[in-house]
Amino acid sequence: MLRHMKPTSLLLPVVFCLSPHAFADLALPRFFSDHMVLQRDKPAAVWGTADAGATVTVTFKGKAVKTKADGKGAWKARIGPFPASTEGAALTISDGQDTKSLNDVLVGEVWFASGQSNMQWNLAQSGGAKESIAAASQPGIRFFMTKLATATEPQADTEGAWVVSSPQSAGRFSGVGYHFALKLHQELGVPVGVIQSAWGGKPVETFTSREALASVPEGMARLASFDKAVAAFDPAAAKTRHEAAITKWKRQMEEWKSKPKETRGKAPAQPKAPENPSTAPGNPATIYNAMIAPFVGYAMRGAIWYQGESNAKSPQSSLAYGKLFPLMIHDWRVRWHDDFRFLWVQLANFRKPVEQPGTNDPWAILQDQQRRSLAIERTGMAVINDIGTENNIHPPNKKDVGQRLARWALADDYGKDVVKCGPLFKGSKIDGTKVTLAFEHTGKGLKSADGGPLKRFEIRGEDGTWHWADATISAESVVVSSPKVAKPAAVRYAWAANPTGANLVNSEGLPASVFTTE
Repeated sequence: MLRHMKPTSLLLPVVFCLSPHAFADLALPRFFSDHMVLQRDKPAAVWGTADAGATVTVTFKGKAVKTKADGKGAWKARIGPFPASTEGAALTISDGQDTKSLNDVLVGEVWFASGQSNMQWNLAQSGGAKESIAAASQPGIRFFMTKLATATEPQADTEGAWVVSSPQSAGRFSGVGYHFALKLHQELGVPVGVIQSAWGGKPVETFTSREALASVPEGMARLASFDKAVAAFDPAAAKTRHEAAITKWKRQMEEWKSKPKETRGKAPAQPKAPENPSTAPGNPATIYNAMIAPFVGYAMRGAIWYQGESNAKSPQSSLAYGKLFPLMIHDWRVRWHDDFRFLWVQLANFRKPVEQPGTNDPWAILQDQQRRSLAIERTGMAVINDIGTENNIHPPNKKDVGQRLARWALADDYGKDVVKCGPLFKGSKIDGTKVTLAFEHTGKGLKSADGGPLKRFEIRGEDGTWHWADATISAESVVVSSPKVAKPAAVRYAWAANPTGANLVNSEGLPASVFTTE
């Protein structure tokens, strides 16, 4: 677990910019609105702006709390806690001159869904979409759909709206988020609210605050590159270059159009407008500032996360993920003042299957860094190395992903008797020519998914050469050896972007995670 960073370096004041009259009119961030879901059994924070010094009263379900706006007009109140309720009620906020009423507010479980495209991927694009959408009349499931945005500084508000699940609306929800919410809703019988704030193709550092990134060497290196690009950007020069490129492109287009259709080929690509690096999505903290910071303090049970593809560029970047990903989790928790549950999806199998041992693919390295991040308290990981697709970085099966995330929440947060995940490597022991591997989360025992011999176990000796290993199940363990290795030094499993044939599962049929004993 990372050591706590100094609060003064993280909890910087955020200026409310809710309206042109933010310091006069009663105003709220847009996620305090009709159809919202409040977290049960936790005091709910509600905040906004009003006249400086105004007394603000928040009322919900027969309870009322009062607070005073500070000298800048900012106020915050905490009301509750409340038990779960499927019956919508009004939450009112009044400053004595103006009253705002938020209607159809439910109380249940709230989760924050973030990451890149596989979390953003909507239900309509997912496998089984027709059936899932047709059955989406679920008034107890609501999503806050955050509009994509970036900013140079932490913001107090973000565009978006709470949407009630229905066949007309659910197709726009995150496929993973929806199946996660549906599983919880069905098992718990309480409302589930999901705050969806994800953006495809973005690395973990863009979801992390600048202050946190500046606290570790890996983040400092990323910030140095970012700051250099910002300093070097000349808007006027960039505009001139773009105008010249557009002029050239128009000339190319005229030439292209003048050719016979059968000989034209592909049309010239239109040059993209210049992008200021200070607000470019993907750069450090830009998404955090606009799409994470506004929600800080909103009471919730935890977060679900599906990301990592954009960080698996090289072995070095994948290893850096092992520092940057835990840093982001810690950053969010410190800012929320809450060690909330954090669940993530390990990357799926992807690309052409690998048939030989000894590869050092950054995909597998990042998967293993995700596994190692389970050392952080109150976390969990859904393993999906069995449902990926060779030629599509977006596996269409989002139902199993959401439900595997839900297993962790059901077991750890809601006391359900379920096996949380597939086998996770726990430790190893070398005995002569054999290595015994111990696992946790085995259910009623380990087995082969296809009934055949275990595959994709590699073993190496002191010479550093990896060989395919013979592997057999012994109770809760797997014993590994190879006639080519007299003195084993290390073992690993499923160590490839697409480890075809990997087949170690538990009694629930849930796959084992990639791992190395190194």
